Amino acid sequence: MASCRDDLLKYRAITLASRRPIGIHQTRVALRRLRAAFGTFREAAPGAIGRRELKALSAEAKWLAGECAPARDLHVFLTEVAQDAPPVVLKVGRRLAKSHLERARAALLSARFSMFEAALSAFAEQAPSDGGGRLDDFGRGILDRRADKVDKRAHKLGSLDGKRLHALRIAIKKLRYAATFLQPAFAARPFDSRAAKAYIEATVRLQGALGTLNDRAVAGQMMADIAVAARPSEDVGGALRKLAKQAASGEKRRRHKLQQAWKRFRKAGRFWRAEARQP
Repeated sequence: MASCRDDLLKYRAITLASRRPIGIHQTRVALRRLRAAFGTFREAAPGAIGRRELKALSAEAKWLAGECAPARDLHVFLTEVAQDAPPVVLKVGRRLAKSHLERARAALLSARFSMFEAALSAFAEQAPSDGGGRLDDFGRGILDRRADKVDKRAHKLGSLDGKRLHALRIAIKKLRYAATFLQPAFAARPFDSRAAKAYIEATVRLQGALGTLNDRAVAGQMMADIAVAARPSEDVGGALRKLAKQAASGEKRRRHKLQQAWKRFRKAGRFWRAEARQP
């Protein structure tokens, strides 16, 4: 959690100082990792008070991620979907992007953020409590549950609609971060660190394939926002309809990449199970 906090503060500073996209993108990543850490280690929090603290911190991180999301999503749309759009669309999009960035900056400068950062730092700097049990035992249970949920969400993968693909993306993201956090608990024999690396890389590829599909789905909302933000003198209707067709194209190819990523993921054994590493 302290590491996630440090990343958040680092990229917050970039977001406040410049319009470089790495700032808002990596701020969102830091918040995703932080929320994943809250979920992964919630059961290990010291007592009911500790769990309530984590729940409150998680709610604040979710709020902050929501304030930063429009800026990140619109940047992806403008650079990956609408890069060849007519000038009028780009003009409205950039004006809206500036507004979204200011919204994110306002949240990152707010008293609410300061209170969140102070509470997060206080929690992260607490001394560990005794009698917490073994990390590998804890991790094995967490990772099995996360992996089982992914398997359940991916049932009949080829026929999943956008809503179910989104749920699968969230499940694989939680598994990926939990596996990354807990990997050191399975670094010694009889476990195989190479297997852990291969498994995590497979989750990254799968999350990426799902993210590409999700970004195309989010593009529809971005186009609706641009249509609303356009001034009466800015005729964006025809251009947006054309962009909508472009965004929808390539669905078959993206679905194929998802199937390939899923197959690679399935071949990667659960590294936290020593028996899965035996020849």
